Amino acid sequence: MNKKHFIPFFFAWKTITTHRARTALALLGVVIGVFAVVVVTSLGDGVKGFVLGQVESFGSDLIQVEIKIPSTTAMSSENSTGRAQGTQITTLTVKDGEAIDKLGNVAAVYAGTIGQERATYGSIGKRIQLFGTGAAVAEVDSNLVLESGRFFTDEEASSLAQVAVLGSETKDTFFGTGDAVGQSITLKGDKYRVIGVLKERGAVAFLNFDSFTYIPVQTLQKKLLGVDYVQFISVKMIDPSRERETVADIVALLRNRHDIDDPDKDDFSVTSTKEAQKTFSDVLGSLSILLLALTSISLVVGGVGIMNVMYVSVSERTSEIGLRKAVGATSRSILQQFLLEALIITLSGGLIGIILGMLLTLVLGAVFASFGFALPLSFSLQSFFLGVGFSTAVGLIFGLAPAYRAANLTPMEALRKD
Repeated sequence: MNKKHFIPFFFAWKTITTHRARTALALLGVVIGVFAVVVVTSLGDGVKGFVLGQVESFGSDLIQVEIKIPSTTAMSSENSTGRAQGTQITTLTVKDGEAIDKLGNVAAVYAGTIGQERATYGSIGKRIQLFGTGAAVAEVDSNLVLESGRFFTDEEASSLAQVAVLGSETKDTFFGTGDAVGQSITLKGDKYRVIGVLKERGAVAFLNFDSFTYIPVQTLQKKLLGVDYVQFISVKMIDPSRERETVADIVALLRNRHDIDDPDKDDFSVTSTKEAQKTFSDVLGSLSILLLALTSISLVVGGVGIMNVMYVSVSERTSEIGLRKAVGATSRSILQQFLLEALIITLSGGLIGIILGMLLTLVLGAVFASFGFALPLSFSLQSFFLGVGFSTAVGLIFGLAPAYRAANLTPMEALRKD
């Protein structure tokens, strides 16, 4: 390749290295912008992977039926706010779960509700989370594994038996390293016999399952909470490929049982694991795009700074431009020189921002891991290409106008301004 093709690059590089303070200030805006883009992209991917992984951990063959305020959608703020403010939906029952259990593609079902109560054992007292379920809970949720003992039976569930299966954390609180099976804890003045202890499971979807105490749902309803409704029904399918058909069957069954003719009046929502993953993926994807757009504003600010620096540079170097044109430099070579200056600055700033973003991503990943959050933070090729792409675009967009101005100066006009 002819050496003259490198002349614009040599002039651009010389100018950048000569005016180091100006170059550093122009770099700073791009560094901050690309750094923000890389960190936001990595965090967005990490949170998305974490949430989808948590949902998937429950299994791909599950369907969840939950209570919902009529005329709202399950994921709407109206439904969430209404329930948070105390709106009670009392139409979902254990009988609904028993009816769902008779559908063709249903392998197992349990109706459930959650409450709190102070439990005591000897001199130890603590308010614990009570998880009322049916006897099929371990069949539906394969992550529930016994350390010792057993789960309650259908007969115990229907007879309001006062039995309990403890999460590992609750067991340690009351019994330490001793054997809990066969002992009893006291709830609301009544003895509940411990018949099983679960293996440690950890937190899933921000719920600490190890702190739960499982008791028969009807026992929790009648003897502790004084209600006759449940909050949800969990369903395990025989054939996950028939997910849509099974969801439709459950919806039709519950509308018939609840005397609902208008779908807008549904007091329940039916969601499969796959559908929940898609919903979360869409929501988190949209949120990531929004955050990326907001952080990109800093790149625009950095680009404006570069454009101002380039305009100043053109004004200061009019005599140089005129002299170069007088000895044969073309407008194209002048344009290339100034455009290369902008690109070198923005790409250098982009690479620095990428490196800083990568380092912070690794640090944040280690910090989250130290607190027990398995957030999969990592620097991806997507983050690298976004950083390079954004910095290149900023150089081209904001360097083009000053470069054109320099290229369009005539030798006489440039020399006259000297």
